[in-house]
Amino acid sequence: MINPSFLYKEFKKHNIDFFTGVPDSLLKSFCAYITDNCETNKHIIAVNEGAAIALASGYNIATGKVPLVYMQNSGIGNALNPLLSLCDYEVYRIPIVLLVGWRGEPGVYDEPQHIKQGKVTLKLLESMDIPYEILSNNENEVLKQINTCFDFISKNNTSYAFVVRKGTFASYSSKNIQKENMELMSREEAIEELIKVSGKDEMFFSTTGMASRELYEIRDKYKMNHSHDFLTVGSMGHTSHIALSVALEKSDKKITVIDGDGAVLMHMGALPAIGSKKINNFRHIVLNNAAHDSVGGQPTIAQHINLCEIARASGYQYCYKVKSKEELIKVLSYSQKYSAFIEILVRKGARKDLGRPKTSPIETKIALMRNLL
Repeated sequence: MINPSFLYKEFKKHNIDFFTGVPDSLLKSFCAYITDNCETNKHIIAVNEGAAIALASGYNIATGKVPLVYMQNSGIGNALNPLLSLCDYEVYRIPIVLLVGWRGEPGVYDEPQHIKQGKVTLKLLESMDIPYEILSNNENEVLKQINTCFDFISKNNTSYAFVVRKGTFASYSSKNIQKENMELMSREEAIEELIKVSGKDEMFFSTTGMASRELYEIRDKYKMNHSHDFLTVGSMGHTSHIALSVALEKSDKKITVIDGDGAVLMHMGALPAIGSKKINNFRHIVLNNAAHDSVGGQPTIAQHINLCEIARASGYQYCYKVKSKEELIKVLSYSQKYSAFIEILVRKGARKDLGRPKTSPIETKIALMRNLL
């Protein structure tokens, strides 16, 4: 394993002092070290990977320095357009060091949403003509890899990637962890209240990460079946659009989205798309813990903005912000009939014994479709 401080200092030696990206569980130790040691305006946790590439590009244009962008390999899809139409050698020729977490690496067990992405990660980089190294877990080898990277950038003025395997980084925890407000509900408690008051035929579409796992286990706890749920195990930020299309096609069904603050921020254009439709069978729940909880707990900007005001301006008919179980129960009792947006402030974290769905994504989809068709 390599120490996050070692890699950070080596990049700094090569004049990299701007970092941006979207957190990934394989990179969480490195991201935590950046957070603790980098100036605030030199480290921006972006809303999505394409935005991170744009931020890095602006920094290069302003300073002439090479920035670093970190992401999970699933984020390559979001980054693809600006990497090819902005940064590429044949366009603006903007050099960026990419640090890419390799989820779904062939031969390494991972969740189903990462399998295909893992298989094609290196091929995608090759197709984009972005040279790469699989980051070594030996610090002496890393020094050679970094020198190769910057030799290439100095000669070609284009991007270079490091692909990071599981277990590459030694553990590091941020020293700036804020104390949680224990008066707030946990995410799982909020989902449980939602399930307890929902109608038996209501359909749920849950976002990627812990929320879908918690929804699945709550169904098991109450001996309910899972045929009313779509667990969006990948495609972060797209759950509400999936649900919107279903709600428009099935106006006789009540559709509820269980979303996260990071997911909403990633593709916020979904809010006006939903709000403009004025549908009365759609309820959008956002569990806001102001963190990328599933990949290390790094902060989002959701604590600094008013999601309800944004939703209201986007056209949602009714918007509520709740902080307690009592408020939630009250709001849920009269939000059944309207196009509603409900932001629930929750604390970070999940049970250590939280399980994973026992059914495959295909099985989940087929079960839901049988209820819809």
